[in-house]
Formats: sequence, structure tokens, C-alpha cells
Amino acid sequence: MLYQWYEAQQAAIRPARIVADSYRLAMNNPFNPLAHTALGRRTAAACEVFERSTRRYEKPTFGLAETLIEGERVAVTERVVWHRPFCDLIHFERARKGGPPQPRVLLVAPMSGHYATLLRGTVETLLPHHEVFITDWKNASDVPAHAGAFGLDAYIAYVRDMLHAFGGDVHVVAVCQPSVPVLAAVSLMERAGDPNVPTTLAMMGGPVDTRVSPTVVNTLAEQRGIGWFQRNVIAQVPWPARGAGRRVYPGFLQLSGFMTMNLDRHLTAHKDLFMHLVKGDGDSAAKHRTFYDEYLAVMDLTAEFFLETVERVFIDHALARGALDHAGERVDPGAIHRVPLMTVEGEKDDITGLGQCRAALTLATGLDDEHKHHYTCPGVGHYGLFNGRRFRQDIALRLMRFMRRYDRRSCEDRATKKETFALSVVAGTSPAKRKPAPVRSVTAAAPQASARRKRAR
Repeated sequence: MLYQWYEAQQAAIRPARIVADSYRLAMNNPFNPLAHTALGRRTAAACEVFERSTRRYEKPTFGLAETLIEGERVAVTERVVWHRPFCDLIHFERARKGGPPQPRVLLVAPMSGHYATLLRGTVETLLPHHEVFITDWKNASDVPAHAGAFGLDAYIAYVRDMLHAFGGDVHVVAVCQPSVPVLAAVSLMERAGDPNVPTTLAMMGGPVDTRVSPTVVNTLAEQRGIGWFQRNVIAQVPWPARGAGRRVYPGFLQLSGFMTMNLDRHLTAHKDLFMHLVKGDGDSAAKHRTFYDEYLAVMDLTAEFFLETVERVFIDHALARGALDHAGERVDPGAIHRVPLMTVEGEKDDITGLGQCRAALTLATGLDDEHKHHYTCPGVGHYGLFNGRRFRQDIALRLMRFMRRYDRRSCEDRATKKETFALSVVAGTSPAKRKPAPVRSVTAAAPQASARRKRAR
């Protein structure tokens, strides 16, 4: 009944929210004499804070209509190039004319409550120098029950299918939660000698080994145990949602967890919003709205994916202990020997402890040390790893340098003309020449092309 109670509460408070929004509009109307008084400004501010605090936030849009490439503004169009019931793969197609091909990047967004739009800043930063693709995970309550279950094994299978669709010609960046399933997918592909492994793999703040520097999130999972989560946080999607009947970990419960971790900070932010509105500080109020429109928009996760992740990643530490299986096959990161790895951590990350992501480099025993890279960003927390000033000015530059070092196009281009990329790139050994493969469904992959790629390897 948990989900039903939430829906009833939303329905009960909706009239009050409508009234509050009406008062806000009235008190902000310049033709209203009260709008120019302290009472009017405070009333309007209080109504907005109430309305925003009780609103159900819908999925945001990326809203990236253009980017700047070599000083020229270029139009950007979102196009779905790969589709499954629980995920769309979006390509940010740039109307770029001429110039050498640029590295392709697959951003694997976290499936941990927020939508993929949380990585809007990541996409925006990479767009001028890369062909960017991102996983757009679906809200579980919007996926009909007949689409079946979606657990950790299905997640790994999705990642492998995507990499086959790219034909291996892509750099993968896993942000936080997907680090484990992405590392597992690449490990399985390496063990099978799959020619479609990615060019590089970067993991940012991923919980690869949560035994290292455990955080509140890690200790909570171990103390409560999987049974507690099954009894207390799993609910059934009610009618008339498209996913009615599906068991999920509701977004509103996840949001309550996010908020309570830093409750003082969020209360202060809403108090500051009230004061900004009273003083007429529109810029500060706009920044608050932009951040919380994204932060408060959450989606439901399938119960099986959430519970399996909690049990296998945070309680059993299966991947780190060498005990993770996928479809009856053991996952061994030691099999990785062709894919250079990079891990990025934040010094002040309170969600993924320092050293948890870097553990991936230790697990990859089959990879030469020269192809293992790590960076700890000083003074940066979890969200600063993929958004904000420090990401743009520090982390993103290192990521792009890492990808350009191993990218086939970059290596070939440097061999024929002066390097024009803005970063200082160290040239690595040029891999076998290979034309960029079109993004395609794994079912449409030509066996002849795969054979040629295998010989090139």
C-alpha cells in the first residue's frame, strides 16, 4: 500500500498547491499594488517555496540545442539510435560540416534514481570534441509488466549489446553505479575474445569494492541486510500507470534518502530561496530552480535490479571477491588485456568512498600498468565528479586526454599533421586502422565485419 498512500497524498495536496501557485501569480503581477510591498513579496515567496516543495517533478529535458566547435555554433539534435524496453541510447547529433572524425563516447548514466539528464553538464562539456551517446534509462513505472524483469544480469546484457552496436569503436565512461555492470560486461567480452570491446573504459566514482573506505550508504546496506530492503522499500506500481503491477523501488523513497543525507543543506537552500525571492535576487533564485528541478526529478527502479545490486555489490562484494556470475559465467576483470582503464575519484566523495573505484585497476591483473590510469580530484564530492567547474576545468580535460591517447582517429591524424586539439596529448602506440563503424543493432551486425575486426586485432 506504500505507493497507494503516496498517490493519495499527492492527490490530497494538489488543490492547496494550485491555490498557492495562483496567489504567487497574483502577488507577482505588476498591476497589483500589493506586489510592490514587503507583504506581497513575502507572500509570493512563501507560495513559491510551498508549491515547489510539494510538487512532483517530471523528467527534465537535456535542452542542448547547439554546441560550439572551433568557434562555430553548431546545431545539436537528439536521436535515438538503439532501443530496448528499459533503455534508449541517445546520440547528440551535431550538424558538423567537414573536419576530421572525432572520438565517439558512450556515457553510461547511473540507474540510481535520477534521470540521465543529471549528466547534462557532462554531455555539454564533451560535445565540442566528441560524438556523444548516452544511456537514457526508463522509469520502471512506465514500462509495462509484460516487458518482463530487469535485473543486474539484464543490465550487463544491455551494455554488451550496446558495445556490439558500436562495433567496438567507442570510448565508454561509466558514471558511478554502472561502473560494476560495465566492468563486468567488458570482462566477459575480453574473456570471450570478443572483437567489439570498447577502445577505452573510464569509471568515475564507481562502487567497485565497497569494502574500501565504506560510507554511510555502504554500512547501511550491510547492517540492514537484504531482507530489510525487501520488506520496507519495495512497492507495487498502482493503476493507472503503464507499469501497473510491477514491483519497484519508488523514486519518492529514493529522494527521501537523498534529502536526509544532507538535510541541513537542503533546508538552508530553501530558506535562501525564500530570501532571494523577497529581495528580488532573480539570478540566485534561477540557479536554485535549475538545480532542484533536476535533483528532485526521480524515477522508479525495478525491484529485482535494486535488490540484486544491494546484495551483490554492497553486501556480498561479489565482483571484488571474484564471485560475480553472469548467466552462469564467472566475471573475471583479470581477463581485461586490450582495453585501457581509467578511474576517477573525488577526495570528498561521501557516497563512493575513496579507493572503491580505483580498486578496478587492481582487479585488472591482465592489463599492463602503462594502460592503467587514475586521478583523485582534490576537494570534490560525488556530484562534482561529473558536473560543475571542477569537472569542466580539470576532470573533463584528463578524460579527453586519456581517450585521445588511445583513439584510432587521433593517433592517425597526429601522424599526418600538426596536433590541433586544445589539450596536451601524449601519443600512444597506434592501434590497427579501422573505419568508424555505424551504430547498429547487435542483430544487424555483419559477421564478415566482425571477422575483419578480429583479424585486425
